[in-house]
Amino acid sequence: MTFKKGQLILLDYTAKIKDSGEVFETTNEDDAKKHSIHDPNIKYMPKLVSVGEAWVLKGLDDALPETKAGEKKTIEVSAEKGFGARDKGKVRMIPLRKLGEDAEKVSVGDTVEIDNKKGIIRFIGSGRVQIDYNHRFAGKTIVYDVDIKKSLDSDDDKVTEILKSRLPVENDKINFKKTGGVVDITIPEEIYRADGLAIIKHFTQMDLFKFVPALTKVNFVESYENKTAKKEEKPAKPAEKKSK
Repeated sequence: MTFKKGQLILLDYTAKIKDSGEVFETTNEDDAKKHSIHDPNIKYMPKLVSVGEAWVLKGLDDALPETKAGEKKTIEVSAEKGFGARDKGKVRMIPLRKLGEDAEKVSVGDTVEIDNKKGIIRFIGSGRVQIDYNHRFAGKTIVYDVDIKKSLDSDDDKVTEILKSRLPVENDKINFKKTGGVVDITIPEEIYRADGLAIIKHFTQMDLFKFVPALTKVNFVESYENKTAKKEEKPAKPAEKKSK
């Protein structure tokens, strides 16, 4: 059974550049280590995707309706439906001094930010530097090795995977209770002070109401203990030994 627009699915994938074979992204931690792109800050797990809603590159998104759960497939994505065609107008030559303090440190291939735009240094010489503002993979055909893990059909599965994708904690620390149309989500203590927690909550509740329309209320639960009071509690006296 193929997928309809807006259907939530889980997929594993490894993406590479067709002409060079360079692997640049994967949801699989073993593959990340194998190709030397492992990032300890990334949560490696199957990606949550809403089919046809631009949660992945257009070329990959366009191919998903023709796949099905349990299927493994190789999908080619053209530059036009990937990172775009190369635009010569986005390659600029600027004075080296414009890089300021970094002028003596940069080398060809480095990514720099000039006037709030990121670009890649392609040439340095004669007091000038050529910066390419095209995406690193512009003009490249991308190859995805895709494994469609699961179609999320039950409300509990949808809630679980939305929370996994949104909350920046290990999956075993995610806890929620769904009662009728109300879901109570326990926020792990380690992210109480996380940057952007309010934004995380906002987009989480938006996803939950969109994909689980039976929900009427979402509660985010934060619990605090009086640790000072606990420290002040006196330990119980050990029982006195009776003399024989």
